Amino acid sequence: MKIYDISQEVFSCKVYPGDPVPERKLLSLMKKGDLYNLTAFSMCAHNGTHIDAPFHFLKDGKTVDDICLETFVGMAYVAEHHGIVSDDDAARIIEKAKQQNKEAAKRILIKGDAEVSEEAAKVFASSEILLLGNESQTVGPEDAPMAVHQILLSADVILLEGIRLAKVSEGVYFLNAAPLNLSGADGSPCRAILIDVEKCV
Repeated sequence: MKIYDISQEVFSCKVYPGDPVPERKLLSLMKKGDLYNLTAFSMCAHNGTHIDAPFHFLKDGKTVDDICLETFVGMAYVAEHHGIVSDDDAARIIEKAKQQNKEAAKRILIKGDAEVSEEAAKVFASSEILLLGNESQTVGPEDAPMAVHQILLSADVILLEGIRLAKVSEGVYFLNAAPLNLSGADGSPCRAILIDVEKCV
């Protein structure tokens, strides 16, 4: 079985400009004579590899605990793209995914330095996918992320941002990107992994 860890390490992760950086505090340390090691940490819900719930940009949107786990766990399709994703690009990605595996086409992960345009967001939103993932810390333009987020989150397309796909080829995989069960939260860190289903046989 081949498992790909597509998550960032938390304390060295990328952080969206203006967000707080994860911090670690050692409360107890054995090499200082304590009985055990004990770590506390603080971080933003959107640091590193994380999911965006609709509540992130929608006042009455679903929070993390409102989203069913099937959204984050299941077959997924990795598509490589560099640059701005147009509406035609989005349509091609979805069609290619459907040809490979209809269930995988519900969870699209974009590999590369891609930026989803508003037009592409509308195509993804109308395609009834459950989840859209990307390698950037935000799915749309970094300097103006709101419109793309609102289009996707309004259609209940959950976002998986800050993933790492350099070692993953295009194709069908089994995804587990379950978030922490944070009641009332607008997002959550997650340990996202992909399993190469062909190598499971």
